[in-house]
Amino acid sequence: MKNIAYISLFLLLFTACKPTSSIVTSKEVAVKKGMYAEPKAVATTPVKVTEKKKKSQNKELIQTQVTEPNVTKKVAKVNNQNDDDIVIENEDASYLIKQLINSASDNLGVGYRGGGTTKAGFDCSGLIYSTFKKFDITLPRSSHEMATVGTKIDLSNAKKGDLIFFINRGQRRINHVGMVVEVTDDEVKFIHSSTQSGVIISSTKESYYNRTFAQINRVLE
Repeated sequence: MKNIAYISLFLLLFTACKPTSSIVTSKEVAVKKGMYAEPKAVATTPVKVTEKKKKSQNKELIQTQVTEPNVTKKVAKVNNQNDDDIVIENEDASYLIKQLINSASDNLGVGYRGGGTTKAGFDCSGLIYSTFKKFDITLPRSSHEMATVGTKIDLSNAKKGDLIFFINRGQRRINHVGMVVEVTDDEVKFIHSSTQSGVIISSTKESYYNRTFAQINRVLE
């Protein structure tokens, strides 16, 4: 009996000291027991989008959009390397004539030089000869011989690119030449190299050139 009593006492003490397990079936109980904590909201820092990034994003957006097939646009350029070019915009002036006028006009201000064909100096036929030569058109070297090339045209029918001839200083034959750069109802302007002023643009309205005018030849149709 005494042994049974000891055994019973031992079992009672063992049961009293053993922790009892419990299954938590609700969040509220878990919170109370310290077994669960509500997750803290994490503050997010707004991302600053810079202008550069915006442009990059816009560029990517544009690239992803459907675009129309590329269309090649033809843009005519007329000797655009010179700031002081005289650009001729006229339907009856061919592209070649525009180029000839621009090429000659690039020499405006260059001095006169007998026999000259470069920017070191031009004589009248040297300016015209070298201008046409740049475009693989070879004219005679003297103004008198140039007057035999092409078709003679009435002054009233002159067009840009025509050659205009004069007889100066009491000579009996043509000894001066220029190239027509502008035509109005009663005036023809031409570029040439004069002995006094070098490469300039003059007009048939000037008394001297009105008096010494000889003929106009068309060498380009």
